[in-house]
Amino acid sequence: MSTEDRRAGRGGRGSAPPADTQRENRAGSGSRGDYSRTTRDVRVSVRSFYLADQSQPEENHFVWAYRVKIENQGSLPVQLLRRTWQITDARGRTQHVHGAGVMGEQPLLEPGETFEYTSGTPLDTPSGFMVGQYHMVVPSSGEAFDVAIPAFSLDSPHQSGRVH
Repeated sequence: MSTEDRRAGRGGRGSAPPADTQRENRAGSGSRGDYSRTTRDVRVSVRSFYLADQSQPEENHFVWAYRVKIENQGSLPVQLLRRTWQITDARGRTQHVHGAGVMGEQPLLEPGETFEYTSGTPLDTPSGFMVGQYHMVVPSSGEAFDVAIPAFSLDSPHQSGRVH
């Protein structure tokens, strides 16, 4: 099951990544480029990092962090109410994770605003992938809609070849 880190930030478009993202990038044994997807003017970008210092490959325990950036590129405020994740390991086993908000928050994003957070997940295989949805609402009208979280890869140096 994924765990969320309470280090989040709000800022205008183009704000610099927080220092914790840079530290995780160095601490991990590898990271992949951003995976991004836009749904109804809400852009979700994700970058995953294998955390060698928290993993124990000899015990089939592999840990990743992922940094999520949610950008409201539309003209109306939107609010994130809930999240849904599917986390699939290298054996094809899928965990379904549902919950309110992210990091205990239900962020309201004004037009042009971003919300970022770091979370993580362990697996008992050296690779996998995640995909999901944010369930959002336009507060002024009450209209609910889902925003796709792009599928992203969880790869470690302990797998035989790149799987994803």
